[in-house]
Amino acid sequence: KLLFLSETGGKDRRSGLILTIPLCLEQTSMDELSVTLDYLLSIPSEKCKARGFTVIVDGRKSQWNVVKTVVLMLQNVVPAEVSLVCVVKPDEFWDKKVTHFCFWKEKDRLGFEVILVSANKLTRYIEPCQLTEDFGGTLTYDHMDWLNKRLVFEKFTKESTSLLDELALINNGSDKGTQQERERSIDLNFLPSVDPETVLQTGHELLSELQQRRFNGSDGGVSWSPMDDELLAQPQVMKLLDSLREQYTRYQEVCRQRSKRTQLEEIQQKVMQVVNWLEGPGSEQLRTQWGIGDSIRASQALQQKHEEIESQHSEWFAVYVELNQQIAALLNAGDEEDLVELKALQQQLSDVCYRQASQLEFRQNLLQAALEFHSVAQDLSQQLDGLLGMLCVDVAPADGASIQQTLKLLEEKLKSVDLGLQGLREKGQSLLDQISNQASWAYGKDVTIENKENVDHIQGVMEDMQLRKQRCEDMVDVRRLKMLQMVQLFKCEEDAAQAVEWLSELLDALLKTHIRLGDDAQETKVLLEKHRKFVDVAQSTYDYGRQLLQATVVLCQSLRCTSRSSGDTLPRLNRVWKQFTVTSEERVHRLETAVAFHSTAEKILQECPEQPEAFNEMDQFDEIEAVGKSLLDRLTVPVVYPDGSEQYFGSPSDMASAAEHIREKMKLVSLKKQQLRQPEATTPES
Repeated sequence: KLLFLSETGGKDRRSGLILTIPLCLEQTSMDELSVTLDYLLSIPSEKCKARGFTVIVDGRKSQWNVVKTVVLMLQNVVPAEVSLVCVVKPDEFWDKKVTHFCFWKEKDRLGFEVILVSANKLTRYIEPCQLTEDFGGTLTYDHMDWLNKRLVFEKFTKESTSLLDELALINNGSDKGTQQERERSIDLNFLPSVDPETVLQTGHELLSELQQRRFNGSDGGVSWSPMDDELLAQPQVMKLLDSLREQYTRYQEVCRQRSKRTQLEEIQQKVMQVVNWLEGPGSEQLRTQWGIGDSIRASQALQQKHEEIESQHSEWFAVYVELNQQIAALLNAGDEEDLVELKALQQQLSDVCYRQASQLEFRQNLLQAALEFHSVAQDLSQQLDGLLGMLCVDVAPADGASIQQTLKLLEEKLKSVDLGLQGLREKGQSLLDQISNQASWAYGKDVTIENKENVDHIQGVMEDMQLRKQRCEDMVDVRRLKMLQMVQLFKCEEDAAQAVEWLSELLDALLKTHIRLGDDAQETKVLLEKHRKFVDVAQSTYDYGRQLLQATVVLCQSLRCTSRSSGDTLPRLNRVWKQFTVTSEERVHRLETAVAFHSTAEKILQECPEQPEAFNEMDQFDEIEAVGKSLLDRLTVPVVYPDGSEQYFGSPSDMASAAEHIREKMKLVSLKKQQLRQPEATTPES
């Protein structure tokens, strides 16, 4: 407060500005006073300065030489603007010796009028309302309040002016010709030194203060404007604010363009990162993964490796989705000049991502097809191993039914192998078709060599399975033939055993039911004929059994095996047949004897007594008696088999009945013999 201007301290009667210099007892620095005076005089406008200044030098607390120095300083600083200098003298004026310097005589040399006046006489030159209380006036003045507002104003002015220059530089740089120049200019001057929003807020608060606030005097004093219309900073603040708003609006547009450009560049950079990775390391990963494996485990390992590759790709695909959304948003709200570039980026990104995704999907499908192919191949191999194991085991069934069951199981396994081989061919052909389509994109390289290895492997597996299946089929044919022969062998053995049973039944029937010898020669001949037919049946049965056993021998030789049943059946068949033969011969002998007996007896009994030749053949009676006795003896004799065993025809009662009939016939013959002898006895007597 070395001095203060009338913009805060009032006006004189000419409406000139009042400059108050309150000197004090302490030593006043003329340099500081001069600097402060220069500063205060720079505040008013030229129009205000033209009306002149009234300077109040308050010397009441100072010395005369200081006052004099200040007055002279005014001559050097503001002689043109100063119209009146009022030196307020103390109540006890300086002695004349000190004040011999007469200011009014120096008016021409000083350029302004200097008067010495006491404080209570200042109202002659200046209205009381324009004087502060120090000089008996009523004007309220708060120097600290003025100083604070002045600092705010000057800070705003300085910051806004500097900010305007910076914004103008940024905005003007953005208007340069080429895009490259604009970007270079913006890069160098992109951020202002102060925050525009803060400066604008400060300016608005200051303007509001200037427009609304009146500095109220203390203790209810009269309020007064901080500046006159000519001195008021309001227009300057308003002008700065308008300029700031204009430049700041342009600056925001520049920032928006820059932000958009930066966002576009970031998107372009990210797009290129995605594209470069997918076309570089991503494609390289797929290039190195061309095999399909040679087993289920190998295919599963390749699938796991592919899942890892897919996982890495998924991260970049997620970036692709995010970039695609950002590009779509920019396309919806973008400028025309950016649409072409954005669409080109979007198209490039989509093409690369979809192509890479297609390659990943193709690889996944190929590995899945390979896994299915190897799974079917493994199942088929296991089926072939099972079939081969079944074929390698020697067949030793217990009967024909078990052979039929085994043969059925063998046929089922062979059919299952056929279906498995057919499924393997289908899977293999599908896999070959997928591999042939691999050349359409080929991961950016020639895959002929790698594909050939895969194709050779697939075809090799199918050919190997075909050969194994063919070998199994050949073995199945051999086994089938062998099993059919075994079935035939068992059938022959069963039929041979059945022939033995039949022959045994015929023997049993011969012994138990074929016991009658007939009542006459005719009936006996009929029985003899029936017996021959019965023997023919037995002979056929025996021959059938022999043929079956011979076939069994042939089959055993073909099968290179020995049949215990056939070895046991042949002796049984021969034994039963020998027994039957012996029994049949005995039966034939008895029947033939009976025929001879009945024929002779009937002839004798039917001859007339008048035939004299009959009486001369008495020996016939002896013969028939001998035949009858021989027949009766045979009925009591058992049939003796070659093994020494014996067997009787029928039961004893049956034999007794047959013997009784023969005895009765012999009695009739004996009576006939007696009748023939009686006439022979009476003839010599006569």
